[in-house]
Amino acid sequence: MLRRNQRPTVTNVIRNIFFVARIAIAWGLALLLLASFWSGIPFLGRIELPIVLFTFITLGLVVTAAFSHLRRVRLIAGSESESLGNRQRRQIEIPFEAGEAFDLLDAAIRELPRSEEIESARDSLQVRAKVQRPRFAEQPLGKWHPMHWFGRTRNQIAATVTPVNGTGSVTLICEPESGAWSDWFRVDDGTNLENANAITRAITRRVADRRRNERDAAAQTATEKELTVARLNLLHAQVEPHFLYNTLASAQYLTRTDPVRADEMLGHLIQYLRHSLPRTQDELATLGDELERALAYLEILKIRMGQRLGVQVDVPESLRGTQLPPMMLQTLVENAIKHGLEPRTAGGTVWIRARAVDDMVAVTVADDGEGFNVQSSGTGIGLKNVRERLQLVYAGKAALAVVANFPSGVAATITVPAPAVPAPVAGTPTTAAAVTERSDV
Repeated sequence: MLRRNQRPTVTNVIRNIFFVARIAIAWGLALLLLASFWSGIPFLGRIELPIVLFTFITLGLVVTAAFSHLRRVRLIAGSESESLGNRQRRQIEIPFEAGEAFDLLDAAIRELPRSEEIESARDSLQVRAKVQRPRFAEQPLGKWHPMHWFGRTRNQIAATVTPVNGTGSVTLICEPESGAWSDWFRVDDGTNLENANAITRAITRRVADRRRNERDAAAQTATEKELTVARLNLLHAQVEPHFLYNTLASAQYLTRTDPVRADEMLGHLIQYLRHSLPRTQDELATLGDELERALAYLEILKIRMGQRLGVQVDVPESLRGTQLPPMMLQTLVENAIKHGLEPRTAGGTVWIRARAVDDMVAVTVADDGEGFNVQSSGTGIGLKNVRERLQLVYAGKAALAVVANFPSGVAATITVPAPAVPAPVAGTPTTAAAVTERSDV
């Protein structure tokens, strides 16, 4: 039983009758011409029975094939209203740029069953192919059937991609390989309709797959960002226990021996803790804020380490508004102390410098400590976290470089986009070219 939207309407019935009548009339005229030729043949022309039988049998086969075509079109399309013809045209909008749309179209046509002689021209955004008709479309009498007397039995596909406002508009034509005149005498049993629908479905599926992959990639990136932010928040939330304990122990000792220095140390610790309060997940800090935190940390260490620690800062005021992910500068400073200066009996100096180069800002933390010459006990998670954060926040527009400093030590440089207001251009710190990376906190 047909669904309501599949029941033939009066218009469809009239269209079906006209379609069958058109083919029958075309064949009738051709057979009439043949009968006239037969009657003109001497002796044979007087025998009318053969030509009459031939005419009726031929018309019967033709009309039967036409109705078979109608039935198959209904099975494929659910309605004959727009799909009776042998030649099918589709206009498909693909929401990708023309090159990507062409790749989707080309792949869809190549995967079509029985496709052959595929010609693909990417420069002109055109694809052409031949398609063998399936066996069910073959007529019972084979080459003796009237539907095989005119034209060829293969179908052909012509598709063109037109760039439209950053998208690709595909014009798809599926038709018999023979000329348009053959449509008066032959039917394709819905094979071109089937090819057009198959290519449309394949393109739709590939677009859906591409969208799904993009959503999966975005979800994976979001998950990675959440994990990285979680690690960053952990660095925010937990001040390193050894540093905190040692600082408090030193302050307790100084309260008995040197109250002024104890008060100074506690003041720097309060400043450090204030700048270490966790920020919101996506909030960026400024270079000025990060510098205040790092200097508070270094001032505490200067009280503890005495003459063993020197600090030099060269950060222009115009660059202090540069945005940085929180804790990045602090991580580099802690690396320089823990792996560069603390293992060294004589200590050393930490440099913090910032320079504007074109539309980028380079922030460098350098030391003259042990460098890459000693085996560190660090896990390497600090620098890894810095790189991940730079990638997620700046999408490849920022970088971290760790090289050997001259004559000793290590220089780590974060390069990020400059603030909206252009900053004066100056030179960058001089470092030696070594690319071996050491482990960190």
